[in-house]
Amino acid sequence: MFNTEETLSFNRPRFCPTAIWNSNGITFADQSIVGLNPYTIFVNTNNTIYAVNGEHNTIVIWHEESVNPTKIISGNFIVPGSLFVTSNGDIYIDDGSKNGQVQRWRAETGAFATVMNVSSRCEGLFVDIYDTLYCSMVDHHQVVKRSLNDSEMASNRVAAGTGIDGSDSDELDGPGGIFVDVNLDLYVTDCYNDRVQLFQSGESDGITVAGRTSPFPTVRLSCPNGIVLDVKKYLFIVDFGNHRIVGSGVNGFRCLVGCYGEGSQSNQLYGPFGFSFDRSGNMFVTDAENHRIQKFEYLEELCGFPSVIQTPYSSAVQSNYPLQLTMNSQTYSRDCRKSNYYYQAIRMKVMETGYYALSSNSSINTFGDIYKDDFNPINPFENLLSQNYRACSSPDFKFVVYLHTDTKYILVVTTSSPNMTGDFYIETSGPNNITLDPYTQILTSCFIGRKCQFYKKSIGVILDDILRDEIRPNMTITEQTITVKVSAALTMIMLAGGLINSILSLLTFQNKDLRQVGCGIYLLASSITSFLTISMFTVKFWFVVLTQMDLSIRLSVVRGGCVSIEPLLKLCLYMDAWLNACVAIERAILVFKGIKFNKQNSQRIARWIILILPLCIMGSIIHEPIYRELREINTETSKGDIDRWCITRYSSSVQQYDTIILFFHLVAPCIINLCSALFIIFGSARQRSAAQTRQTLREHVYHQFNEHKQLLISPIILLILSLPRLIMSMLSECVNPSNHRLLFIFGYFISFTPSMLIFIVFVLPSALYRKTFQESFRRWRRQIRR
Repeated sequence: MFNTEETLSFNRPRFCPTAIWNSNGITFADQSIVGLNPYTIFVNTNNTIYAVNGEHNTIVIWHEESVNPTKIISGNFIVPGSLFVTSNGDIYIDDGSKNGQVQRWRAETGAFATVMNVSSRCEGLFVDIYDTLYCSMVDHHQVVKRSLNDSEMASNRVAAGTGIDGSDSDELDGPGGIFVDVNLDLYVTDCYNDRVQLFQSGESDGITVAGRTSPFPTVRLSCPNGIVLDVKKYLFIVDFGNHRIVGSGVNGFRCLVGCYGEGSQSNQLYGPFGFSFDRSGNMFVTDAENHRIQKFEYLEELCGFPSVIQTPYSSAVQSNYPLQLTMNSQTYSRDCRKSNYYYQAIRMKVMETGYYALSSNSSINTFGDIYKDDFNPINPFENLLSQNYRACSSPDFKFVVYLHTDTKYILVVTTSSPNMTGDFYIETSGPNNITLDPYTQILTSCFIGRKCQFYKKSIGVILDDILRDEIRPNMTITEQTITVKVSAALTMIMLAGGLINSILSLLTFQNKDLRQVGCGIYLLASSITSFLTISMFTVKFWFVVLTQMDLSIRLSVVRGGCVSIEPLLKLCLYMDAWLNACVAIERAILVFKGIKFNKQNSQRIARWIILILPLCIMGSIIHEPIYRELREINTETSKGDIDRWCITRYSSSVQQYDTIILFFHLVAPCIINLCSALFIIFGSARQRSAAQTRQTLREHVYHQFNEHKQLLISPIILLILSLPRLIMSMLSECVNPSNHRLLFIFGYFISFTPSMLIFIVFVLPSALYRKTFQESFRRWRRQIRR
């Protein structure tokens, strides 16, 4: 029944199409033998089993039929992530985590030696048929290789990945287990991208063969961490995050073992990491979080029974459901080329957990997909649980899936070609009935794009989102919608207001006397940055409008603006807010120190802060230009027309960081202003009460509040004006701005008004600043008249 290739050191069984393993595993080795969190296991063609005890830095070996270890090899490696054994008995073991190397234990001499230098832990090791050693460096996001016949140690070459984490075809993010077939094609489990990548020999761009970014995904993975190919090149994958082993076959992917959720029972796994087949097809799995190695026996005797695929149970309940596709049925894009595929979405309610066979009977060549939780026709690859285009001898789909009760499943039935209609039957069999009901999905604005050119939006609403569908391409500004015209008018009004504010503020703070202390220097800088903020806001608006109106603008210009304008706008906006906070801090320090306040020190610190502050802000938002990208989308109506969209796509961790930074830069300066105002009021009142005992402290506080109330009112107003931007930045990616477009536009514009209020907030309430402004204004008028 099994064929293995004699030149290989590992087993590549030939399984039957209906291969099944006993769902209840046998504990082959427990914690007392393999220690905490066993990661790696290898079974050679002689059925010798190799595992690693990371606690004791030993390699544990069992010869065939042995229950207890027959040999233990001690080494100086530290928490190895993988090992590989060649046909001559040499053991290659990872030692990259601390020592940056791969070691080889020679069977002939019994000695260890370094055979490869690496930059991080090797989550996977492999030696191909030409004695080339491969290491997948999980922290370096790259797979490297070197020929063991090359005497030069520094001869590593890149096999896959760029060394920078990412999700493009040439990038990896946390590569784990690897497999190299006899054609030197490299398979890599790309953990944090939830996919398996195939790098064909000599190619740097990978092909996703399993996982969420595959062109035709058939399984949903969560941090895959180990991979083996059988002799027919079917994939067997350790689905680490889903605590199971999955495998592919003629009927698509299916769960093989660990299909009952995470746990420590015999039919459960918890953090499986590595696995290997023995000669008989039995599966050995390192169940890391349960600190054990589990053996799952291959049930070869069930291969001869076709009923296993037709009806998983001898006493199965069978049902038949008539349905049809008509001209009124909904359509979607089943692939990336054509879009008019009629489909039926059907909600499946499972009465009893178990294996179910689903198939169709029709004359229109049906295809079937099963989704978990939801089905989105805009993104037909999301939530895809199982996919089966057709059985080998039938024009219709047929497959077996393991379904759970209390789980939402959607069966989507479509056709092999577009625009096909007709009747079909859904046939089900299993341990109990499946209730089938029509399912109507609710389309959201979580995705932008058309057909397969869709992109999931990140959290928050920006100007691009508000105006995206409102701008008419190839039309002048006078031919645009009223929303665009109103927005353009508001933009120019704000630019004029910002210019006036900055001129008046500069007239005030260019006075040398006011710049004897840090406050004057901060406010002079703020007069400049406030105008830069409004100017960048204007540039941002017209960039969005003009690049959508005129599609002939060079792509390099559009891409440059996409990457740079929004971060520069935020730099100016945050700089403005922090300079105002610096003013508040210095005022509080002045009250605290009184006559001991050092003006020269204040000047020197202010100049340093103005130099350092933009560098700190830019450092905190450096991720923005990295994750911003320009996408060109072909329109549905004309092949020659395109839409250009500037989008930001963050990973969940970067999204959390971005949210924290946003809160920090918008809220922290307002809180500092508010706390400073309270400190000034109460600090001044306490000083006055000590000198003027005829009034109580409460009376002094009341008097100081009346005198400095603008210090409290101003930060509150600024915080209120900043709230719309904060709220819009936190909105779900599924919020559609077009439903309340004018509200979003006014909210977005209002959030920039604090940059127009420097003169009103700081100059007008202060008698000193107001007097200085009046003198400067009169001096300026006299110069003009001359």
